[in-house]
Order: sequence, then structure tokens, then C-alpha cells
Amino acid sequence: MSHAPSTPHDHVPAPTTESAGLLRIAGLPYFLIAFIARLPFAMMVVGVLTVVVSARGSLSLGGLTSAAVGLGTACFGPLLGAAADRFGQRMVLLVLAIANGAMLVLFTLVVYAGGADALVLLSAVGIGATAPQVAPMSRSRLVTMITDRMPESVRPRTISGTMAYESAADETVFVFGPFLVGILASALAPWAPLIGAAVLTVVFVGAFALHPSARAVSMHRDGDGRAPSAVSELFAPGVLVVVVGILGVGMFFGTMLTSLTSFMADRGASEQAGLLYGVMGVGSAILALGVAWLPVRFSLRARWLTFSAILLGGSLLLLLVDSPATMMIALAIMGIGIGPTLVTQYSFGAARSPLGRSATVMTMLGSGIVVGQSLGAAVAGDLAENAGTGSALVLPIIAAAVAFAAGLVNWRLSTARPRVASV
Repeated sequence: MSHAPSTPHDHVPAPTTESAGLLRIAGLPYFLIAFIARLPFAMMVVGVLTVVVSARGSLSLGGLTSAAVGLGTACFGPLLGAAADRFGQRMVLLVLAIANGAMLVLFTLVVYAGGADALVLLSAVGIGATAPQVAPMSRSRLVTMITDRMPESVRPRTISGTMAYESAADETVFVFGPFLVGILASALAPWAPLIGAAVLTVVFVGAFALHPSARAVSMHRDGDGRAPSAVSELFAPGVLVVVVGILGVGMFFGTMLTSLTSFMADRGASEQAGLLYGVMGVGSAILALGVAWLPVRFSLRARWLTFSAILLGGSLLLLLVDSPATMMIALAIMGIGIGPTLVTQYSFGAARSPLGRSATVMTMLGSGIVVGQSLGAAVAGDLAENAGTGSALVLPIIAAAVAFAAGLVNWRLSTARPRVASV
């Protein structure tokens, strides 16, 4: 397929030497801004749950509200990614920064003003619908820079390293986000995390939108912003299997944190759940970064199966845990599997994105994580409350099995002996 012509403003001029690395191309401030800008996204689900449970005294309504955030993201996230592909990230992100900040404040007012439950749920959907998915947008932006501005010989390794960094950054904020929510809620008030998230969204998502790299548009887009690939290519089996696999990872995050909280609450130490969860999160982030140094002969499809199998094996230990110590061992093992699995799935997403639609695919994957996390937390919370912690601890096993099963399907869909350089 021939590449559509591009005008001078379609993308930032190429570097003058082939030795220019991604850090040099994007600049250190970019990575700092992009890291902080994704923090509000990690605070939303837990922050919404905290406010509703505190103000309304209903864990059930809190779970439903968290699920409503995920619903909004599922319905609108990919559409926002498509808009970013079509019109560029800057305009889309600026609008979302303002809209999402306003929705977070509005939601807080609705909850504390005694609005009807339906209005609470509707405003929660609004939070998810306007959520500026910085992580997928960053992945798309960086992949575009790598593809358009770096020598072909270094692209595969650079993309693998970039996906590893991005996933490690996600792991860090998804662990630190709930921790920050807890600190703000305890030190100030239950509404403080959402107001804090609103401020961070306006300031740092706005800065992320205004960063010069937001001008980067794939060379595959023509002067009118149209892509050469058909929309139907977004629903190809190779893309959908990655979406299902990453949905399983999101479900794991949601069910594990919620069931772990219930597990520690049974022992009178629910406030320590975040510390134990950090054992998995920190290990996962470190292993995610380590993926970039795995040998090329260890193919992407083999990585998915291997690390999701470790995740599944670690989750099966949840059937045997009887103390915080044994829970910590299970979490450490699961941490070995979850980070590299996530990195590999995003690498497949980058490799299989239809021409000119990388932001759309990345937001599909980002939405999959949030939807899985929200629904997983809601179901696990309800099950823990009505059937006990033991029943809730089965849910992370099911989620890990979904990620592993998707890896099996992906193995069959992948070409023979796929490598990092050619998946």
C-alpha cells in the first residue's frame, strides 16, 4: 500500500542523524509531563468508590459507580482515539482536560448534594467518557515518532523498550494512584482525591496536549487527516484477541485489589492492603522494564504465553493463602507475570495497528484495562460482601485465565515463529 503524501506540518521534521534516540527526539520534559498526566486516570476509579462509600454509606452503589466510569470509558475511549488520529491529539486532549476536570467536580457536588443514585451513575459515566487517556495517547505518539523518524533497523528494539517503559509507568501510577487517594482522603477529606485529580487533569493533561510532540501525525495520514486503512481493520482477529487479553489483565487488577482489601479487612488491617498490593506492583514494574532486554529469539507470542502462565500459576495460590505472608508470596509470583504480559500485549497492539490508526488501537487497549478494572472491582466487591472473601479470591484466577486463553488464541493467529522484529 502506498503512503499518502504528507504536508510539512503533518509531523515534526526528522532528525538529522540516525543516532538520535527516542529520549533525544521527545525530550526529557515530555516523559515527566506524560507520567504525571496519567496519574488522574489511575485515581478515578478508586476515588469515585471512596467518595460514594463515604458520602452515601453504600459499598454496592460505590461498586456500581466505579463500573459506570468503566462503561463511559468503554463507549467513548476508542472514539476519542479515533478523533485524535483524525484531527490530532492537541485539540482533542485540550477539550478533554477541561471537560474531565469539570466532570470530576460535578460528580463530587452531585454525590454530596444528595442527588439521586441515577444522577450519580450518570455523572460517573461522564467521568469515564471524558477521561483523557494519556497512556494510550503517549504510546501512539511515541510509536509514531519511532516509525516516522528513526532508522528501520532500530525500530523493533526501540518499540519494545518503549512499550516496556510505558507499561512500567502504568504499573507505577496504578499502584501509586490508589495510594495517593488514600493519603488525600485520610489527611483532608473523602472528596479531596477527586478535586486533586481535577486539578492535575487540567494542568498536566493540558501541558501534555500543548507539548510540541502533539503535532506529530503519522505519515500515513493524508493532508485532510484521513487514514489509508479501513475502519473494519480495527476488528481484525489479531487486534481483537489483544483487546480481550488486555481486558483480562484489567479484570485481574480490579478483582485482585478488591479481594485483597477484603482479605486484609477480615484480619482487621484493611489499610495494609495497599502495601501488600505494592509487592506485586513494584515487582511487576521492574519486570516490565526488563522485557526490553529479553533476547529477540524469545518471540512475542511465546512471551505472552509464558508470562500469562506464570500469572495464572501465581493466582492459583490464592486458593491456599491463609495469612498475609503467604499472600505476599502469591502476589510476588503474580508480579513476575503481569508486567511482562502487559508489555507484550501492547507490543502486539503497536505491531497490528492499521495504518494511521495507532491512537485508536491504543485507546481500545487502554479502555480494555479500565473496563476490566472497573467491572472486576464491582463484581469482586459485591461477591466479597455477600459470599465472603474466599469466593472473591476466585475472581483473579478467572481473570488470569482469560489473559492466558487469549495468549493461546494469539499463538494460533500469529505467523510461524513470530519475532519481536516481525510479529
